[in-house]
Amino acid sequence: MYKPSDKTTWKGRMDPQDGELGLRWHQVVELVDLSREVEDGHGSFVFLGFSSDEGVWRNQGRVGAAGGPDAIRRAMASFADHLPEGIRLFGGGDVICANHRLEEAQAQLGKKVEMLLRKGYKPLVLGGGHETAYGHFLGIRKGLQVGEKLGIINLDAHFDLRSYSQHSSSGTPFLQIADDLEADGLEFHYLCVGIQEAGNTRKLFQSAAERKVHYVLADDLHTGMNTEIQDKLQTFISAVDKVYLSIDLDVFAAAYAPGVSAPTALGLTPQVVVLLLREIISSGKLLTVDVVELNPAYDIDNQTSKLAASLIYQIIQKWAEK
Repeated sequence: MYKPSDKTTWKGRMDPQDGELGLRWHQVVELVDLSREVEDGHGSFVFLGFSSDEGVWRNQGRVGAAGGPDAIRRAMASFADHLPEGIRLFGGGDVICANHRLEEAQAQLGKKVEMLLRKGYKPLVLGGGHETAYGHFLGIRKGLQVGEKLGIINLDAHFDLRSYSQHSSSGTPFLQIADDLEADGLEFHYLCVGIQEAGNTRKLFQSAAERKVHYVLADDLHTGMNTEIQDKLQTFISAVDKVYLSIDLDVFAAAYAPGVSAPTALGLTPQVVVLLLREIISSGKLLTVDVVELNPAYDIDNQTSKLAASLIYQIIQKWAEK
């Protein structure tokens, strides 16, 4: 199911006395209906929601992430407009997972992401549980040129490499992606940053080793970025042509992000993650981004939605410069 955005989706503070110098995102965002072919994007940004927590429910997590896209948009709406000349923001509505039909919703998300990339847009997918990632990938895969190597960087406390032999979930997307790539004779380039040893079983570490997954433990980032981690990031990026960035908000310490499906006591700080984002974006290889696992039902004073929105603000400002 797909629902286009309308003006009630984007609203916030207004400062009419300041004219164009006082504009905010909700005043400049344009609405686009992704149920039909869209015009060329020329590097503009599209916010596309994936309203689903079916994968979280299947993974025995705390449901509520289906409300994530709306909460992020509300938090972004009153941001001051400092976009470079010629850069436009579009509200692309929501793909909604209805009646537990996750696989259908993921396929629909993939079709919309494929169209946006083909038309030259920079998609920012707002989750939803981390099952968002597999639907997102379905669109990315169709848009890759022959011979292009895709690198996936996941900022996450968890590998999300669980078996999907019984059913897919928010814990299985990257194993699904790995298997799809292998079936196509392509390599799986996956770097997971922020891994919590206590949150991943030995089986998951074994699966990561079997798939030659690169990872950085959260413990190694508590003192900030260092040259070793920076080199690891750059080595990974240099080996691929395009980067798909996925940000699971449970990578943050619960003090910063209480409103997630699986809160982490000793996660990362926003300052460290912003440094990681700048490093990734500066490569010039970033193709598309999603921000997932916001659960408004457990948020405190909209703290987590504001964090998610602020990350997106940082990404857009730096990405637009590139």
